[in-house]
Formats: sequence, structure tokens, C-alpha cells
Amino acid sequence: MGLGSRREIEEWVVAGRILVNDQPAELGQKIGPGDRVKCNGKLVPLRFDTRTPRLIMYHKPDGEIVSRDDPEGRPTVFDRLPMLRKGRWIAIGRLDFNTSGLLLFTNDGTLANRLMHPRYELEREYAVRLLGQLTDEQAESLRSGIQLEDGVARFNSLRDEGGEGINHWYRVTLSEGRNREVRRMFEAVGLTVSRLMRVRYGPVALPSKLKRGMWMDLPEAEVCEIAGLPKPRHEAGSADKNKRRDKLHRTTPHPRGG
Repeated sequence: MGLGSRREIEEWVVAGRILVNDQPAELGQKIGPGDRVKCNGKLVPLRFDTRTPRLIMYHKPDGEIVSRDDPEGRPTVFDRLPMLRKGRWIAIGRLDFNTSGLLLFTNDGTLANRLMHPRYELEREYAVRLLGQLTDEQAESLRSGIQLEDGVARFNSLRDEGGEGINHWYRVTLSEGRNREVRRMFEAVGLTVSRLMRVRYGPVALPSKLKRGMWMDLPEAEVCEIAGLPKPRHEAGSADKNKRRDKLHRTTPHPRGG
């Protein structure tokens, strides 16, 4: 409903701020169309019809943070996104300040959880430019597992993409989303990442036509497949709707000078 994150709502339930039929809610409690839910004394308008959630791709440039607020006043990806009539955008994972590439956003908490929860092990793919070149021994250690301060990490795949001069490109995949994991793995074998770009998240790949700073909706049928929902009915006007959703959207410059 866009009232808060799952963690925030759980805290509100424990604090007694959520009522179901004028009784304090319990964690894990199920509700239906006949129930009345209040949050901080205000009635929540519940919806039980199945609506296709919205899922958009955004090509994040370097120099943006994936946060709504930043004490340093740096540009945030949320400044670039379209306005929602209800709810709020939820970022599917994060990219650090100096990493570019594919970011997914949805207005549906259940879909966000499905795409982020570790049990689904959605694979991420990155294009990596290194200062230097891996030896066979270094590449094998990155595939088999390397010890970091927060546990062992390994690439599912590592492919040499060639390069010129001191710069060398690789394609890597992994099924985790730990903080700065790709950079830390290469640092652990003595090499520095000079550029990092995410090109795929799970089943969604970054389209070549989606340039930096632009966003676009995924087609409704594709969103339903990812979310595990029934495919949309092909009603009158649905083709036009999907055409509109397939458009690229160029964002305006950041108000903070990004």
C-alpha cells in the first residue's frame, strides 16, 4: 500500500499501531475483504483485486546514490524516476555510488521481496574493467571461492572479454548482493576495478537502447511472468497500453546539479 517497508510495518505491529477490526494486529495475521485495518487510527483502503505491479528498468550513471536522502546532498536515483499516484518506488537491490548499469524499481513490496530474497538466488551479471589482467590462478580462485571479511565469495562464471593497454574487461556473474562484493573480490587477488557496470539482474537484461539516465517500463506480460501472476487478458486497448510502457523516458537533470 506504500505506507512503509516490511520491516517498518512489523515494528508498527509490535508497537500496537496497526489494528484489525479494532483489535491489535499480530505478526503473520491474515486479513480478507471483510476486515477493517487501521494504521495510527486511520482506516486503510484495502485492495484485493489482482493488479499487475509496475516494474521499471533504470540505467544508473556513475555518481548517483540509491537512497532517498543523503546528508552530503549527492544526486539520488529517486530524483530521476516517474511520479507515482499512490505508493512509492522500491529499489531492487543497490549499486554503489561509482557503479553504473541496470537498476530495477517496483511499486509492489511482494514483487520486491521475490526479486531480492536470497532464497531465490537471482543471478547478477556485471561488466568489469580492471587495471591489469588476471592470471589463471587468480581466475580459478575467484571461481572456486575467495575469503572476504564477511565470508567466502565466488563467481558463478568469469569470462575474459579482452582489452587494450593496462585496461582489461571481464564478464562475471554471481548470485549474491553483498556490499561492494565484486570490487572486494578483485581487490582480494590484488587487482583494482576501474569501471563496474551491471548488465543483468535475474531474467532482466539492460537493453542497448536504454542509455544512461533513462528509464522504461517492462511489458506487462513480462512483469506477470516474473511476479508469478496470471498473464494479462488481451482486452481492447491493452496493445496501446503496452506500447506506451515500452517507450524510453529521458529524465531531467538533477535539481542538485547531477
